[in-house]
Amino acid sequence: MSIELRHLRAFLAIAEESSVTRAAQRLHLTQPAVSRALAALEKHVGTRLVDRSTHHLALTAEGRVFRDKAATAVAAFDEALDSARLRRWPLRLGHAWSALGPYTTPLLRRWEQEHPDTPLELLRIDDRTAGLARGEVDAAVLRGPVDAPGLVTELLFLEPRVAAITSDGPLAALPRLTLTDLASGPVLVNEVSGVTTLDLWPPDARPSSHLTVTNTDDWLTAIAAGRGAGVSVASTAQMHPHPGVTHNPFPDAPPAPVLLAHRAHSNHPALADLIALARELTR
Repeated sequence: MSIELRHLRAFLAIAEESSVTRAAQRLHLTQPAVSRALAALEKHVGTRLVDRSTHHLALTAEGRVFRDKAATAVAAFDEALDSARLRRWPLRLGHAWSALGPYTTPLLRRWEQEHPDTPLELLRIDDRTAGLARGEVDAAVLRGPVDAPGLVTELLFLEPRVAAITSDGPLAALPRLTLTDLASGPVLVNEVSGVTTLDLWPPDARPSSHLTVTNTDDWLTAIAAGRGAGVSVASTAQMHPHPGVTHNPFPDAPPAPVLLAHRAHSNHPALADLIALARELTR
């Protein structure tokens, strides 16, 4: 026979009451009906879940493990049918390190005012698509070109690039930096979620060496330690200040595109509102 939600509810009632009789009373069922539900469940999973050898019923070791899984399943079912929770279906917005830069706080505040029943969750995920391709978020703020199937992207704005250098190094004294200035030493490249690769430099003028990291925190730490310089966008300096890193203007590097991306067949009811608000704030 197939196992239904009623079998799990019967088992959980027995586990909590330590009695088939009290479980039946709690569920407004007959005692034989609850006993049959338990027997069917045990037959289906192929092991005893309740020890009936004592005066008071007790869960077996397998029953204790199954209790947690059954409780999770029943809770998930009940939550899915909770109309109040349906009205508060969170909208998850991923980003790799700087979200929408200066527009981040205005976006969060406006959203809270205009959509109080739909929480906007801002999630930092060190990944090229900020978790979007893996289904961890509903939309994502991305920088630079993105080559991932099934994603729809919209250009929000272009963000100036800055050079990130060691605060007590010789380059920190220069008012602005060029590609040539950085090419003379090692360059730090965030190969997972960064916006800059060696292709930023002309083929015949690329940095003499480079080091790779996998996230913004390690990138900043390496620059502060004097291991090399880096290139990022203006919002990095605003969102991730570091006492050992100075960000100087980098006018000869092209700006980086900031994109709002989502999956082509996303069904979140508030996604269109997020897109509209992001457009409004960044235009």
